[in-house]
Amino acid sequence: MKLVLASNNAKKLKELDAILAPLGWELVPQGQLGIPEAEEPHCSFVENALTKARHASRLSGLPALADDSGLCVDAFGGAPGVQSARYAGEPRSDARNNQKLLAELGDSCRRAARFVSVIVLVRHADDPQPIIAEGEWDGEILSAARGDEGFGYDPLFYIRELDQTAAELDATEKNRRSHRGQALARLVERLQARR
Repeated sequence: MKLVLASNNAKKLKELDAILAPLGWELVPQGQLGIPEAEEPHCSFVENALTKARHASRLSGLPALADDSGLCVDAFGGAPGVQSARYAGEPRSDARNNQKLLAELGDSCRRAARFVSVIVLVRHADDPQPIIAEGEWDGEILSAARGDEGFGYDPLFYIRELDQTAAELDATEKNRRSHRGQALARLVERLQARR
């Protein structure tokens, strides 16, 4: 099954492709088809993911898969949330986002956080029954980065039961545990249930 991925994020493509390729799904990033990124004006992950999937499907004529994900920090009432990639402004920068997060948390002892992912699959742009799946990964924010793997906030996201950050996990382990991995597993279950 050929799907347009409503993203140009190479690291996200690699992560999603590792999970979906064994199932026979081919992901084509929208940029390869000349499709520009969609606006993400909404305050929820599900609305943004649906907007992105419909946009990519409309411009490609193919089924589309979109993920909207981010970091939700309890001390900030769920922020940066849907603004996670742009938390420190444009141009997007993982390093600046991490610096801003640490600066704003300061010495706070409220460091609980979660990664959230909502994945949407539309068969066509006006699909009345999009498949929507969500995943959450609980952790806490460290005061300094650890690890060289992953991307985004991974070096600061600590998983207590593993005594590791997301950036210290190998790709297979991260894909098995992560918010995106959980959401994809649920998406696959829902797709199989529809057959």
